[in-house]
Amino acid sequence: MHILIIGAAGMVGRKLTNRLCKDGHLGGQPIFEMTLVDVVIPEAPKGFSGKVNTKEADLSAPGEAEKLVEARPDVIFHLAAIVSGEAELDFDKGYRINLDGTRYLFDAIRLANGVDGYRPRVVFTSSIAVFGAPLPYPIPDDYHTTPLTSYGTQKAICELLLSDYSRRGFLDGIAIRLPTICIRPGVPNKAASGFFSNILREPLVGKPAVLPVSEDVRHWHTSPRSAVGFLIHGATIDLEKVGPRRALSMPGLSATVGEQIEALRRVAGDSAVALIRREPDDMIMKMVAGWAPGFDASRAISLGFQAETSFNDIIRVHIEDELGGSI
Repeated sequence: MHILIIGAAGMVGRKLTNRLCKDGHLGGQPIFEMTLVDVVIPEAPKGFSGKVNTKEADLSAPGEAEKLVEARPDVIFHLAAIVSGEAELDFDKGYRINLDGTRYLFDAIRLANGVDGYRPRVVFTSSIAVFGAPLPYPIPDDYHTTPLTSYGTQKAICELLLSDYSRRGFLDGIAIRLPTICIRPGVPNKAASGFFSNILREPLVGKPAVLPVSEDVRHWHTSPRSAVGFLIHGATIDLEKVGPRRALSMPGLSATVGEQIEALRRVAGDSAVALIRREPDDMIMKMVAGWAPGFDASRAISLGFQAETSFNDIIRVHIEDELGGSI
């Protein structure tokens, strides 16, 4: 099996690559080749016995998508995107990367399908940002998408494209609506949701963190470990069971910022919580006001997708995966 990961240098892309290399197979089929692509050259995985290709490419540049499907990868994980805050600040860049790049990829696959019947499994990372206020709680899986950000709009359009290209038989796609991933390792990025991770990650290692919203903000979360599990399951699931609605809201954990902070207190004590500094940010507060508080993910759960059920578990996963199992 040949696997292509677009956006392989990002956090989820790196973790997905490492998981696939560790497993050595996907859906019972051995992986003999991996192609890793991003706007910077991804790091080649260690310990993988098959062939690894690493490439620097901008999917939104004309002709790049055609080059990526020339080798006819069996499974394509499309993770490449700029994050919510950046997409909101730079309108043109957001639509070029998040929409045009995706459309170019789908069209390259469609054209290849017309030549030799090529029809790969495509796993696309969408987002719960496709939903916008006013929202019920919990949000049903088939609730109408009314995004209130450019990022959410771009993801919603791509979901429709993926379903239509799948319906027409050009590809076999599934859109994984990821909850906000928490706790993200590394340094803060430009995602408007980054503070959800920052207020836990930094205090766990004795560093200060800024909280730009009130503690009563409620949101939908999952760990990086579960996010990788969603993608792998999406690549192997029988899509006949999914049906024509190819976008699925993933299971996760609904929690307020205050509940996050109390989980941090239980794990790391009052001294860690004292490192959180309240600095309200009007732009972030306005964006967060329209975000999804939680989902009825029974459809995804019935199809075998799984996630954590408590914030203690999310913090524990971070400590195990990023901090050597202890703090």
